[in-house]
Amino acid sequence: MPFLGQDWRSPGWSWIKTEEGWKRFEYFNHNINELGLEELDNENKENVYVGDVCEAVDKKRKKDFFNNNTKSQFLFQERWIYIQKESTRERHGYCTLGEAFNRLDFSSAIQDVRRFNYVVKLLQLIAKSQLTSLSGVAQKNYFNVLEKIVRKVLEDHHNPRLIKALLHDLSSTLCILIREVGKSVLVGNINIWLCRLETILNWQQQLNSLQIPKEVSNGLTLSDLPLHMQSKILFKFTDAYDIINLGQATPTLHMLSEDRQLWKKLCQFHFAEKQFCRHLILSEKGHVDWKLMYFTLQKFYPQKEQYGDTLQFCRHCSVLFWNDRHLALIFKDSGHPCTANDPNSCLTPVSPQHFIDLFKF
Repeated sequence: MPFLGQDWRSPGWSWIKTEEGWKRFEYFNHNINELGLEELDNENKENVYVGDVCEAVDKKRKKDFFNNNTKSQFLFQERWIYIQKESTRERHGYCTLGEAFNRLDFSSAIQDVRRFNYVVKLLQLIAKSQLTSLSGVAQKNYFNVLEKIVRKVLEDHHNPRLIKALLHDLSSTLCILIREVGKSVLVGNINIWLCRLETILNWQQQLNSLQIPKEVSNGLTLSDLPLHMQSKILFKFTDAYDIINLGQATPTLHMLSEDRQLWKKLCQFHFAEKQFCRHLILSEKGHVDWKLMYFTLQKFYPQKEQYGDTLQFCRHCSVLFWNDRHLALIFKDSGHPCTANDPNSCLTPVSPQHFIDLFKF
C-alpha cells in the first residue's frame, strides 16, 4: 500500500535542503510531474535534461508500454509478507486479506502436493465469508488460481471431491450476492460476476462428468499386498470419505474399511473423549457403533485439520511466509529475513482459518 501522507518524506519526489527548509527539487524551474514526453524527446533539448530526468522518462515509457500491452495482472511470486495491523509514522495503513493473497505465491503452491489441500481449504473459507472483502485485483487472482486448480484436477484426476465442495460453496455465495446486488458490495460490473458464475457452473458440469480411466499395471497393486499391510494403510487415512471410497474398490478392502477399530481410531483422532459421552451410539449387539458415531459427531464438532505443509507465521518479525524445507535444510534458510537468534523457535503454523483471522481488525 503506498504512503499517501502529507509528510515531506512522501515517495516519488526529490527534495533538497535549503536555508529556508526542505523544498522540492525542480529541473530548470520545471516540475518533474509537468514534463511532457514530446518536450523531453526534442533533439534541441537533448543535452538539457540529463541524469535523473532521462531515467524518469524511461521508467514512464516502460510503465505505459506495460499498462497498454499487458492483458493479465502482474502476479507476485514472493514467499513472505509483513503483517501490519496498525498505522505508524513510517507506515500508513495495514495489511489486508486481499494484499496477502496477491503477494503470496499461491499459484505455485497448488503444484506442491503437500500444499494443495491447504490452498483449496483457504479458497473455500474465502468463498464462504470473505469474498466481498477482496479488492478487484485480489478477486481476479482468486479466480485465476481457482481456474488453475480446476485444470489440474481435470488433467491428473486427483482430489475431485475437494474441488466439487469448493465450487458448490462458491456458486452458492455468488448466487446470494448477485440476488442481493443492491444490499451487498460487489467490486466490478454485475455482468462480470454473472460470467464468473456461468464459468463455475461449467466447471461443475465438467467435474461431474469426469471419468477416471482404469490404470493397467503389470506391477504390484494394493490388492496384492497382505491383509495386515492393507489394513495398516487404511489406518493412516484421516478422511472418512477416502476410506469409504477405497472400500468400494474390492470386496477385501470393503471388509477392511468396516473394521470397528479403524473407525474408533478415526473418532479418537478428530474428537475428544468428552464429546464421545454426549453422543454415544450403541449397535444392536450392545457395542459402540464407531462409524455411525463419527458421522454424528462431525455434525456437531469441527474435525481436526491436517496438512502436509502450511504457511508459517514468525512471531518475532510478524511475517507470514512459505517455508521451503529443502532450502531450510541445505542453506539454513528460514524463508524470510528473520533477525531472531533462533528463527525456528518463533515459527507458528497457520491454519486456513487462522490465515483469515489474521486480517480481522
